[in-house]
Amino acid sequence: MRDRKPRRRGSEQGDAEADADVGGFFPCRDLTVLLISEDEREVSAVRHMLTPGRLVHALVWSRTVNEAVCLLGPREGLVCVLVGRCLSEHTPTEVVRRIRQHVPNAALVVINDPGSSARATLLGGAVEGYVDGEGDDPGELAHVVWLALQRRYVETVKTTLEANALAARENASFERGLLPAPVLLGDDFTAASRYEPGRSHALLSGDFFDVVQTEDSTVHVVLGDVSGHGAAEAALAVHLRVAWRTAVHCGKTQIEQLGILEKVLVDERADDDTYATVVSLVFSPERTSVRSVSAGHHGLLLRGPFGDVRWVEPQAGIALGLFPGTMDWAETEMEISARDSVVLFTDGLIEGKTDASARLGEEGLLELATRYAHLPSQQFIDALVASAASMASPFGGLADDVAVLHLGWNPLKVPRPCGT
Repeated sequence: MRDRKPRRRGSEQGDAEADADVGGFFPCRDLTVLLISEDEREVSAVRHMLTPGRLVHALVWSRTVNEAVCLLGPREGLVCVLVGRCLSEHTPTEVVRRIRQHVPNAALVVINDPGSSARATLLGGAVEGYVDGEGDDPGELAHVVWLALQRRYVETVKTTLEANALAARENASFERGLLPAPVLLGDDFTAASRYEPGRSHALLSGDFFDVVQTEDSTVHVVLGDVSGHGAAEAALAVHLRVAWRTAVHCGKTQIEQLGILEKVLVDERADDDTYATVVSLVFSPERTSVRSVSAGHHGLLLRGPFGDVRWVEPQAGIALGLFPGTMDWAETEMEISARDSVVLFTDGLIEGKTDASARLGEEGLLELATRYAHLPSQQFIDALVASAASMASPFGGLADDVAVLHLGWNPLKVPRPCGT
């Protein structure tokens, strides 16, 4: 075009280079260029300069912006809009505003008369390209279109990444709000935890736990595992945890609590095959016993004050949701001392492979627990999870969700005598 002498791309070699450059950013086989202009000579010139078949798949002409909006509405793929001159209905600025409003991802190139004062305004971010004056250089217009597409592509990617990052932050904030916060009345009881969702970039999983100490100093604990690993299972786990805490505050017994959880599970599950294993514990304020009720859950670790760790297998009934209404759960009373600790966990901790045909299992976990028995509560469970993950790493890592609780009375806090 007049007063510009860019490198021409008329040779076969130049055409090949242009195709390679454009293809590196985006697929241009489906590129549609829409020209908005009332000047038929301008339309003819643009058609000559943008021959369909190489950079441009199709060239569409519209006389008015209203017609252009209708044409752009149903189109998919890359679109570049050339805003021509002699638009009696709208100024170029108004046309750009209309197009950007209806087709935000289109690349916009403005063709102005020489000396137009609109250039500075239009290039303030509303458009991606500008061509000044008249001419017949195909290489120049094609190059401007190509650069405009690059700019729009980069801006679209940037906007998408920012939107995705914002959504990720909002999701993380929402999930953090749904994570359990143990309710303890003081520091006479300690509850250390480790929670590792198996889903990538997630904070919640189908595993759930909660700890609540009531006014009489009794400590109530639940830990459960919903079958499956998706977002639906994580949502169901939140329902179950909240239902359990409500049942505790309403004074329900452990078996009544599990009955309520099973009803919630049946009502809320998306698949009739979904079930949950759950274990419920009650630590008596006298610090001499723990009462457990298990719905299909495996055993636990009982940790003594002198480095001794043993496996305990309370009586287990049927998992929640397998045969709703069966309610064959029973209470198991375990005697403990004020210096003993109980370690609960979901099966994701013991199901990681340690070789091609074996998993960590109960014996492997007990061996690890004995090895780390000298560690304080949080370091102890962190070491268990880290070691299990390290052993499973050559075989794909810990694929399942993992939740671990370390529970016990604080031996430094002596209960006050009754009546004081």
